Parts: sequence; structure tokens; C-alpha cells
Amino acid sequence: MLAAGHDRLLKVSMRKLFAITVSTLLVSGLAIAGTAPLTLEDVAVIKRVTAARMSPAGDRIAYTLQVPRKLYEDADGPAYHELHVAGLDGSTTPYVTGDIDITDFAWSADGKAIYFLAQRDAEAEFNSLYRIAIAGGEAQELFTHVNSIGRIYPAPDGATLAFTAPDAPPQKSKELEEKGFKALVYEESLLPVRVWMLDLQALTAEVHELPGSASDLVWSADGTKYLVALAPTPLVDDSFTARDIYVVSSATGKVTGRAGSVGKLGAFALAPDGRQIAYVGSEDINDPREGRLFVVPTDGGKRREIVPDYQGHVSQLLWADNKRVRWVGVRGMYTDWTTATVARPQPAGPPPQAGPIIRAIHGYPGQANVAAIAHSPEHPDELYLLRDGAKALRLTNSNPWLADRNLAKQKVIRYPSRDGLELEAVLIEPADAGPDTPLIVYAHGGPESNFSNGWMTWYSGPGQVWAGQGYAVVYPNYRGSTGRGVAFTKLHQGNYADGEFNDLVDAKRYLVRQGLADPDRTGITGGSYGGYASMWSASALSEEYAAAVAFVGISNQISKFGTGDIPYEMYNVHSRAWPWENWMWMLERSPVFHAGKTKTPLLIMAGDRDPRVHPSQSLEMYRNVKLRTETPVRLVFYPGEKHGNEHTAAQYDYSLRLARWMNHYLKGPGGEPPPYELDHAARLKLSDN
Repeated sequence: MLAAGHDRLLKVSMRKLFAITVSTLLVSGLAIAGTAPLTLEDVAVIKRVTAARMSPAGDRIAYTLQVPRKLYEDADGPAYHELHVAGLDGSTTPYVTGDIDITDFAWSADGKAIYFLAQRDAEAEFNSLYRIAIAGGEAQELFTHVNSIGRIYPAPDGATLAFTAPDAPPQKSKELEEKGFKALVYEESLLPVRVWMLDLQALTAEVHELPGSASDLVWSADGTKYLVALAPTPLVDDSFTARDIYVVSSATGKVTGRAGSVGKLGAFALAPDGRQIAYVGSEDINDPREGRLFVVPTDGGKRREIVPDYQGHVSQLLWADNKRVRWVGVRGMYTDWTTATVARPQPAGPPPQAGPIIRAIHGYPGQANVAAIAHSPEHPDELYLLRDGAKALRLTNSNPWLADRNLAKQKVIRYPSRDGLELEAVLIEPADAGPDTPLIVYAHGGPESNFSNGWMTWYSGPGQVWAGQGYAVVYPNYRGSTGRGVAFTKLHQGNYADGEFNDLVDAKRYLVRQGLADPDRTGITGGSYGGYASMWSASALSEEYAAAVAFVGISNQISKFGTGDIPYEMYNVHSRAWPWENWMWMLERSPVFHAGKTKTPLLIMAGDRDPRVHPSQSLEMYRNVKLRTETPVRLVFYPGEKHGNEHTAAQYDYSLRLARWMNHYLKGPGGEPPPYELDHAARLKLSDN
């Protein structure tokens, strides 16, 4: 049976369908149980498991469930995050639910309670630390810091809880602010994140003076020391390129060792005996993505790579015991889940087969049970249980109504690029796919990320919704993607746009040759680097695409260096050159340079507070296309949103605009763009009836 809120949304959509024309509505189809494909309204209510923590005894799993706000009912804001606990048999118990956003949580050392962070009072300036007993009862507010707390890490002794947070923000006079004295100093005013030790009896916190800004922490089994990731400054660029793992005495707060990581840093863990650190790191400073599995002695020494020839990217790890590390890696279109002996290098084993795509794991040394979050072509992120040698066991079903949706066929395809490189992609195809099928190419961001053969539907890339409307949708892992080893991720370096975005065209051409797509009705979309791909495709490759939608995309590689927050990351792992070393080369790799060639109708959308790809990047492309061509172009800014929309309403609005643009130019009349407004007022009125 459908949940009441979901059923209400469907009724609203049905009434609306009869009240307003389809071109204005953009409804992707009525959600009739058992017969209909997924709709945009369905996507807007999908729940997801976002984090999981195994209990110290290994007998239950705490997890957070992301619950979108109700469209046209709830106040504006991001999705809520509830706290639930699951038994290993799949039974679940809600603990903290409703209108709440839990940002982090952790088991107490004895497993009798869960600590969590939330800002339950809307008027409060900062979040607070709470404790809720597993036996039941109300959550107890324990502690509020002088600034927002980022992460929490209970110590093994049960008496201390480490947390990360900045110092108190500078005192500002409200009277002076009201008179206009509220200047912000760019970057310099950022406060470093520090490590604090909270006495759980006295509820007082002391700071450890450490050489950098903290981002993650791991306790030793005996509680005498901890590992912490520190970057030289709180700048995002440093967190991407200059973090290292430090060993710190928990008693004195003094640094006693350092791992010596180079380049990007991922997950890390301390062996049960405290003698070795396992971590996911980079091959070198130019490695686009952390993904190699290393072990290094805690007291110093040379790091050793455990799976040196791995043609994929390790993403997660935990110690099984003092000699073995369990790890998850992305290889090709699937994920590895295996155990490595750290004493010697070893091969990765045969390629992984079809199965759930594991996104995160959590567990303890010596335990057989490991908590995991995974997704599949049939469902988004859910809670799973992993055991060595056993099939992954799904524990939760957060969206039971998905069983009543008719999902389109999804498969992995392999196709050749024009220079002979074999590439992979996920393809979702409608039931009646043929030579006249409209096609949408979805370009992922990064480009150091990848698509796996799992759940491929979200607000900015609603694959199953499109397939239900008769589109084929392809998600290529173009050169520069992860999941195929370091060398493959470096293929795009120093050569923006050419090879990588030609790979997207080659996916289209392959599907056309296979009789599955119409070459004249192909659209492209993507966000961030995928937005760059979409702008480039609409201009430099305009003859290939009939519609394009670019989200938080890069339009000018020169001004991107001067306005974004990751210039060193861009230099080290992407451009391998500074703009002033060859101004013209950098400009020629920019969509604005080719904007005069734009014949593809282009919709550009962005958050107006994006620090990664400044909103001026979207404005530059819009203005250049507007001035230099007669091609339809539209620019939409989302107030308050950053690098991707977080608010439920903004996500839904984005989905509607994306769908309407594609429908108008790939299946509809084309020509002049559709109306710039969406009739949200009529939808709101219907929701009130």
C-alpha cells in the first residue's frame, strides 16, 4: 500500500493533469499501481539510507534515512534525516523521526545508546549533541558547543567523546550589523576545524592544539591514541590536495607520527594492535582520485601498496584483524568486496559480477558482520549486511511502492571510441527502442567519478522517468572516469574537452549504429564537469545534439581558475598547466570560445551561491550565446543553492525544467523555448484542496 503522503501527491498530480496542458505540467505520466513507469513526482518522494553504523556487539545497525520534504506543504529546506535501528533479520525500529535533520551519529562504547547531532530548535544558532537509549525513551540533549559540531567520535572507554568543530565565531555587534557594518573577508575569515575532547560526565570540552584543520578521526582500540586527517588550512583546495594522517596521543594531544600521504586522501583505519595504518590514497600528486590501498607503520616508515595492479578504485576499508583488511572498490560497472592480507602485495582477483553497488561499509575487527549501504538497478541506497563469503543481504525496503512501478530495461554496454579505446556505459532503454528513439546522454561530473550499474534515477538525471516517456538514456564512463585504474583517470589531463567529450558523441553514434537511437533527436545534460560537457556539446559539438541542459557547469577555463575554490586541484589533476602559461590554449578549451557556433537550444541552471563553479560561469555562457547567436538559451538561478540543489522544492523545480526542455526540443515543436514560468501557484492551490 502506498504511504498516505505519497498517495496525496499522486492525487494532486492527477487533478493537475486535467486542469492544465501537458506542456505546462511536464508530468511524466500517471502513477497507476502495477502499470506505470516512474514519474518526477515519484522521484521527489524517494527515501534513501545515507549512513550506517554497526553496533559494537555486531548485532544491530543504526542508520539515517533521508526523507524529502512534502512538496507544496512543508516549509522550504533540504530533506530530513531520521535515525533508525535495524536488526540483522531486517526488522527496523524508528528512534528519532519527523521534521529533523540528523547530521552525524555514533554508538556509545557499551552499545546501550546512540549519540547524534541535530539542531532541533529552529531558533538555535548551532546544533547540539544528543543521546538516546536503545532501551527506549526520549533523546537527552547533552551539550552545545560554541560553534556547529561537524562529526562525533566516542572513545572506547565510554568516558570521552571526541568531536570536530571550529572555535567560536568572532563576536559581532548586532547594532553595527544593522547599521551596515557586516563585511566578509574572503577565505581569510574561514576558521580551522579543531579536535575537541568532551568529558561525558562533566560535559566540558578541551581542544587539542594540532597543526592543521581536521576532517576525520579514528580511535585506537585501547583509546591511547587516535588518527586524524589534517589539512594545512580550512580551504577546500587544501582538503583536496594536502591532507595527511597524523597519529596523536589522546592523553596529551601531542602528534607522535604521520603517515606521509601524497595527493588526495580517502578512508583510513588503525589496526587493532595500533601498529599499522591502512588508508585509501593516491599514487602521486597528479592522481585525480584517491583509490589505492596502502599500509604504513604507525611509528613511521615507507608505505606499501597492497593491491598494486588494481584496475579500479578502492573506496572503503576496515581491518578484519591485525593481518587482514576488508575493502570495497569500484571496478568497471560493479564493486569488489574482498579481504587482503597486508603482509604482501596481491592481485585483485577476477572482475566483480553483477550485484548491489556497495557505497559505504562500517564494522569492527574480529566481527563477521559488516554494515553496508548499497543500491541496484531496482532500488536506491538501502541498508545491507555483508558477511565474508556470503551474498549481500538487503535489510531495508524504504520505498515499497517501487514494486508497483514498471522499470525499464537497464544494462551495461561497451563501445569503441574513435581512437580505439574501449569504453563502458549504462544504458536504460524503453520497451520499444528503435532507430527513431530519442536519446539523452548524461555526462557525470568530476570527471574523476563514474557510473556503476545500479540505481540511475535522481532529480537531475531521472533515467527511469525518461525511459518511461520513450527515451533511451545512456551514462558513459568517458576517459578520465574512475573505476579503471590510475592511468585511465589521467587520460584527460592536459587535454580538456577533446577526447573526453568525443567519447560522449561516440556513445551516441554507437547506439545509432545499433538501431537504438535517433541521431537527430539526441540531447545531453550533466552537472559540474558534466555541465561543462553539456555546454561544450551545445557549442563546439552542436551538430550532434538537438537539446542541452547544463547544470553548475564550467564555461570559461580561464575565469574558472580565478573564481572557484579549487585552483590547485584543477592544476594538479586536470589542466596540468596554469592559464597564464598559454592563455589561448585555455580559452580554446572553453565553451564561451565556441559560443558563436551554438545551434543547440541550451538551458543553463545553477545555484547562486556555488563556491566550486561560480555562478558567473553560467552567466558568461548565457550572455555569449545570447549575443552571438539566435539560438534559444535560458538561464535559471536557484537562490541560496550551492554546487547542486539541496532543497526539495528546488530539486523538483529543476526536474520539471529539465524535462520540459528535453520534451520541447526532442519530442515537441521545438523553435522558440517553452514558457519561462512553471505554474507552481496552481499546484500549491490544488495541494490545499
